[in-house]
Amino acid sequence: MGSSEAEKPLRRIAASFEELAAVAKQQPPASMDAGAFSRACSNVSVLFGCLGIAFKFAEMDYVAKVDDLVEASKSILTLPSMVELDIQTDTVRKPGSHTRNLLRVKRGIDMVKVLFEQILVTEGNSLRDAASVAYAQVFAPHHGWAIRKAVAAGMYALPSKSQLLKKLNEDEESAKVQMQNFVRSSAPVICYVDDLFTSRNLGIDW
Repeated sequence: MGSSEAEKPLRRIAASFEELAAVAKQQPPASMDAGAFSRACSNVSVLFGCLGIAFKFAEMDYVAKVDDLVEASKSILTLPSMVELDIQTDTVRKPGSHTRNLLRVKRGIDMVKVLFEQILVTEGNSLRDAASVAYAQVFAPHHGWAIRKAVAAGMYALPSKSQLLKKLNEDEESAKVQMQNFVRSSAPVICYVDDLFTSRNLGIDW
């Protein structure tokens, strides 16, 4: 990875999810590599950091849970086996379990996908509408009043779209391409993780 790659996190994020999408789309379903998934998700951490105080809770929560999955992937090779192990030990819903963390990380990916979708269709330089929709759609149903209130207050401190792109070292056109790539490639990955839960009757709304 050259230094230019390191300085363009959006490209790294999109590329790593394109690799995961290729696995997620395989028929019959393939077993997704836990390490590749965890590393791709850790690339996304930088985005939460760029969004400032409104998503501080998401950044802290997301980063900790991705770190857990990265660590777990050293001994558990695939995502299906990660879930199966927790089913066998009856720890799926236990705070700190890898399966619970996987669900939370998937939610973070989903939020970024919706955020990018909204940025792509929103005119102007404000991220507030895009971020509000993404939060309301993905996170708000799972959050108590206090967190929802803190996020609403933090929305006023979001960077502008141009500030965000500057932090990500992209111009409007190049960012649009990378965001579209991420939206397209993250969708099958999100479905893949959802299927890991729903096919085992674990539910995804907890």
